[in-house]
Amino acid sequence: MMSPSSETEARFALRSRRVVTPEGVRAATVLVDAGTIAAVQAATERLPAGLPVTDLGDHALLPGLIDIHVHANEPGRTEWEGLETATRAAAAGGITLFVDMPLNSAPVTTTVPALEEKIAAAHRPGALQADVGFWAGLVPGNAAQIAPLLDAGALGAKAFLVHSGIDDFPAATEADLRAAMPILAAYGAPLLVHAELPAPETTPFVPADPRAYRDYLASRPPDWELDAIRLVLDLCAEYRCRVHIVHLAAAEALPALVEARASGLPVTVETCPHYLHFDAAGIPDGDTRFKCAPPIRDAENRERLWEALRDGTIDLVASDHSPCPPAMKGLDHGDFFRAWGGIASLQLLLPVLWTGAAARGFDLSEMTRWLSAQPALLSGQAPARGAIVPGARADLVVFDPDAEFTVDGDRLYHRHPVTPYAGERLREIVEQTLLHGVSAYNADSFPAAAGAPILGRTTL
Repeated sequence: MMSPSSETEARFALRSRRVVTPEGVRAATVLVDAGTIAAVQAATERLPAGLPVTDLGDHALLPGLIDIHVHANEPGRTEWEGLETATRAAAAGGITLFVDMPLNSAPVTTTVPALEEKIAAAHRPGALQADVGFWAGLVPGNAAQIAPLLDAGALGAKAFLVHSGIDDFPAATEADLRAAMPILAAYGAPLLVHAELPAPETTPFVPADPRAYRDYLASRPPDWELDAIRLVLDLCAEYRCRVHIVHLAAAEALPALVEARASGLPVTVETCPHYLHFDAAGIPDGDTRFKCAPPIRDAENRERLWEALRDGTIDLVASDHSPCPPAMKGLDHGDFFRAWGGIASLQLLLPVLWTGAAARGFDLSEMTRWLSAQPALLSGQAPARGAIVPGARADLVVFDPDAEFTVDGDRLYHRHPVTPYAGERLREIVEQTLLHGVSAYNADSFPAAAGAPILGRTTL
């Protein structure tokens, strides 16, 4: 396997019988010059004399993945994760860029000084194995901070419509959304929404058995998602602000999203690998590794999400990597209502998705659209990222789509090994990740991508 160093990577070529391009999967040779894709040509075309060429055979060559939903928890909560371990796991999973969420770090990213702390943490020597960008946070009373945050490098803003899980990132109200959406619209930046909205008259849910997954599932019904999405779509129609629904779990909301798209609203949607892989019936009582919000629903719901990916109602898949120290997952007591809600899956985004996609007849082009092209559009990185085309950055992933492996949490690069995927048999092994033409991950060894750049609207 090729492992270019910063001294030798300037000009080289990669040849594969399965290069995933916007035109489809084809045999091709990708020429890289100074970290940029210089050309994509037929595998039979002559190459410049003396150009180093690596023949990947049947291993697939993809554009680097972009995960727009990651909680890296730095600064302030690096005992939960941290940029160093998060970007190492990302690179090992073929992710060359992720965008970090504004909460679970301390301070939360709701002011410019807080964003500057996060950027400073990312500039720490050795902090990054992959590129990182940042979302700002929208919370009650900080709408005046949104424009300065965007000017300082945030790519958009994220709001919760329900308690976020931490008290320093409270839920935004309709008034907060109305105050921020005209600002975001003027910048052309997206508003990301955690779309769960309890009814005002909702009384606290009292579980019959807090260890029973069925009780946790009942405590966050699909109507919460549907009501939140209807509110956001109404505001989107009023302000024409780009809106992105994060981690859609309830298929009941799909018809409203189809209608919104048909009317021309600028709305995009993501779902997550855990909603596409697991189902409620398979979650054992007391196994709080599976706790997330919104919750994992039933198998019929899961298949409707896959169909929404097929027809384009759902645009992309993101990990929603939300780790915590093992004690906070509550495996000792198994109480779904006390345990932290979040699933660690950053390194497994590609294999989990490919396992399900291949089983349902999808091809590599469709998967690349969900994991590279559409996330690049949402985060404002297209056309520089997200596709294997001339002029794009040479962020590339070499992987074997036919290999299989069993997930061992202790072999993941996340800070903590707790994951519901432990023991799952998955397809695909990432062999190498190239970041701007330099090796950021190699399955045989793991050289660091020294000095990986920080992503920001004003520095691209």
